[in-house]
Amino acid sequence: MNIFIFGAGYSSQAFVDRIGSQGHEIAGTTRDADKLLELGEHGIEAFLFDGENANPDIESRLQDATHLLISIAPPRDTIGNDVDPVINIYGDVIRASMPKLEWIGYLSTVGVYGNHDGEWVSEKTPTAPVSARSIQRDIAEKSWMALSVKMNVPLSIFRLAGIYGNGRNAFRTIEAGRSRRLVKKGQYFNRIHVTDIAQAIDLAAKAKLNEVFNITDNEPAPPQDVVTFAHELMGKTPPEELDFDTADITPMARSFYGENKRVSNAKSKELLGVQYAYPDYKTALKIMWDEQDW
Repeated sequence: MNIFIFGAGYSSQAFVDRIGSQGHEIAGTTRDADKLLELGEHGIEAFLFDGENANPDIESRLQDATHLLISIAPPRDTIGNDVDPVINIYGDVIRASMPKLEWIGYLSTVGVYGNHDGEWVSEKTPTAPVSARSIQRDIAEKSWMALSVKMNVPLSIFRLAGIYGNGRNAFRTIEAGRSRRLVKKGQYFNRIHVTDIAQAIDLAAKAKLNEVFNITDNEPAPPQDVVTFAHELMGKTPPEELDFDTADITPMARSFYGENKRVSNAKSKELLGVQYAYPDYKTALKIMWDEQDW
């Protein structure tokens, strides 16, 4: 594979680390010049892209790519029909100057399903986003679907749950003194370890699938349960519970609780063949704590 990644961040780097020894050519973008060296250490030929201005070096590099992975969110202040920064800046280049393109992957969010009051959803559930960021993601998904149809190139959309892994997890939050147990009755969240995201991208890219997949754990759970279990593993006393309705939290944090659902990952296991290494939060946190991989 000759892979180009728009947004070579946390999840994309995990994918690259997974396939890095397999002889693929890999390039990717960052908006931060200070991270160019870091990407190089991951085996990624690095380019700057701020989401607003074209880089001619990127256009040249795209011509050889067989696989395109998109991991850039729409700008938070952009609402409308054209929210995806990659399509806005490089859409014409992708359509006209990528003759070798065989597959596109787009990292999205389970937020596009909106609120289902804790009920189960699957890839067959119509999207009905609530928050502005989820509305943007839904629009971006549809833009990539339209582009893939026009180009006759398969597109895999990965709807990801809350991402965690080494460096981003409940243990880190506890260590930083920012842990809290916010309680909203009947609230569920799914989660996904970054290693399992990498596996899903790898499988779909090699199979060149044209599908939508929920990439998420087996056990959606109330967020306070995860906090409590992480404290137990660390031998610490969890903080007092806070009532969601009266808690002093940011509008963005509050908005996350407005999209309450349990997300099925059955399709990713049956069709894509994902074998989740971190299938639920208890298994995952225990592995991470026992192996000190957090």
